[in-house]
Amino acid sequence: MENKKPITFVFWIIAIILGVTLYKQFDFKSLKFENPALAVIYFVVFAFSVYYIIKNSKK
Repeated sequence: MENKKPITFVFWIIAIILGVTLYKQFDFKSLKFENPALAVIYFVVFAFSVYYIIKNSKK
């Protein structure tokens, strides 16, 4: 059980960094990302990290 806390902390850090990065790259005037290909990769990793956090918080 002790090994899961540092891993969860790492996923929290990843989710925060990628969430802020996605927010900064989004242009609200034109409703588009500055770099769409990179935004897709960021979103996939962000979604996985949030899923992992939610999955482990239920245990």
